[in-house]
Amino acid sequence: MAGTKAAAVSKGLKKGISKKGTRIHTKVHFYRPKTLSLDRKPKYAPRSVPKKNTLDKFSVIKYPLTTESSMKLIEDSNTLVFIVNIKSNKRQIKSAVKELYNIDCDKVNTLITPRGLKKAYVRLSKEFDALDVANRVGVI
Repeated sequence: MAGTKAAAVSKGLKKGISKKGTRIHTKVHFYRPKTLSLDRKPKYAPRSVPKKNTLDKFSVIKYPLTTESSMKLIEDSNTLVFIVNIKSNKRQIKSAVKELYNIDCDKVNTLITPRGLKKAYVRLSKEFDALDVANRVGVI
């Protein structure tokens, strides 16, 4: 008994025991197995100098518009009209107007003209009068 068991073990060690059979495929398509993906460990920063914000309050607003229609808006609906940087958004325009002219604005509407300029209609809050602000800015 012990001899036969030992003989079987020695035979298995010489030949090699394989429990691997053929794999049963249940799907038609082959899906690549997910392998280990390690996080990157760069030796240096991707950028040597961090990007500088080029849109400050002076570059957001280019100039106020002084056309007849903008004057009518100043008088009637308490709104100032500015030509602004094409890349600036409404929040940036609102904060730039607040910092430059010390006024609060209710809302900002923007459009891009056929000439490729961005026009901003800045509606002032009730405490501020657009005529006074326009005189101070130098529109009128």
